[in-house]
Amino acid sequence: MEPDLFTAAEEDRREKDPSSSPLAVRMRPRTLDEVVGQGHLLKPGSPLRRLVGEASGGPAGPSSVILWGPPGIGKTTLAYVVSQATNKRFVELSAITAGVKEVRAVIDGARRASGGYGKETVLFLDEIHRFSKAQQDSLLPAVENRWVTLIAATTENPYFSIISPLLSRSLLLTLQALTDDDLRGLLHRAVADERGLGGAVTLPDDAEAHLLRIAGGDARRALTALEAAAGAALDKGESEITLSTLEETVDRAAVKYDRDGDQHYDVASALIKSIRGSDVDATLHYLARMIEAGEDPRFIARRLMISASEDIGLADPTALQTAVAGAQAVALIGFPEARITLSQVAIALALAPKSNAAYLAIDAALADVRAGLAGPVPAHLRDGHYKGAAKLGHGEGYQYPHDLHGGIAAQQYAPDAVHGKRYYSPTRHGAEGRYAEVVERVRERLRGE
Repeated sequence: MEPDLFTAAEEDRREKDPSSSPLAVRMRPRTLDEVVGQGHLLKPGSPLRRLVGEASGGPAGPSSVILWGPPGIGKTTLAYVVSQATNKRFVELSAITAGVKEVRAVIDGARRASGGYGKETVLFLDEIHRFSKAQQDSLLPAVENRWVTLIAATTENPYFSIISPLLSRSLLLTLQALTDDDLRGLLHRAVADERGLGGAVTLPDDAEAHLLRIAGGDARRALTALEAAAGAALDKGESEITLSTLEETVDRAAVKYDRDGDQHYDVASALIKSIRGSDVDATLHYLARMIEAGEDPRFIARRLMISASEDIGLADPTALQTAVAGAQAVALIGFPEARITLSQVAIALALAPKSNAAYLAIDAALADVRAGLAGPVPAHLRDGHYKGAAKLGHGEGYQYPHDLHGGIAAQQYAPDAVHGKRYYSPTRHGAEGRYAEVVERVRERLRGE
């Protein structure tokens, strides 16, 4: 028997007893119009619309489609809808467990079914990026000859993980992550629809918000948690899925954190102050609260970069490099893996020696500039390269430091208004102790101090 084939007997069983299927399966869309999200792929005349025969007089739809996007956003659903809308057999294989033998069995079965019964086959191949080059090669004849309608799904960049011959014969569609509004609409439908919970329970706003947080943009996860919580509520004789019931069911407490309110700023402030205070454990606590509440990882990374300069500075010059590298990594990988990178950066900053000297230095200099202490640039520092500059005395008397012993020229650099001002007062913490010694020696040479 072909792996994971939805046979007629199986479909009959599910139709007669739909409650035997998980909620995520029962709420699977029957048409493209019921699909949540992916509006950019569902416009009239789009390839998916043509694939299910909705185009009028236009070219036929593609025979092979590759769906690229994160998990839980509807790749399997789209494939199933195509098979239902076109009245085709639906065969699902996973590249994790299937091999060339299973693929060939499906293709042979598709050819027999097409020839004997006139019913074509949709082959949905999940995780196609896990197939080797040879395994992907085995799909080419079926795609070229249209023995099956291949819909392959991948969470990896297909330009790196799928062979060129298959890519060139397929239409690549990029799926976008589901928004909270997308999932909210799906939850409302699941609660009310007879295929779902049929109005047996209600979902209050606080429980819904928590459900959206723990779903993390994954529709399957959202429906699975909803079904479990609804079952728990009904077992208690309750018609409402309370926040406490949801927390008990999914074993995940709701974090009191409003991304647009005080909690957002309070927790972010506590994170930075814990880093400044070198309390690594408190730092990790607040970081965990922000992650668990669904805070944008890029916001966290930006705060860590600021802390690296404001609170550590030259006491550990590598701190900013670490924070910047962390921010770049977070932008590339996203959650959930980005939590590890953020943890690494936060720990490094919390345990680094601290100095706010760079922060105080620029603010002191800015204060003087804003107070009007600017004045003209000394004549010997002005640009002397343009015609007529020499007549104005620009650049005259300038000493080139590289030509001098020690690379330091004892000349005035600052305007008269701030000449002799000390903005930078290095600490003796960490690596900045070395800068403290250097700056004193340099000031003595420059100013005769």
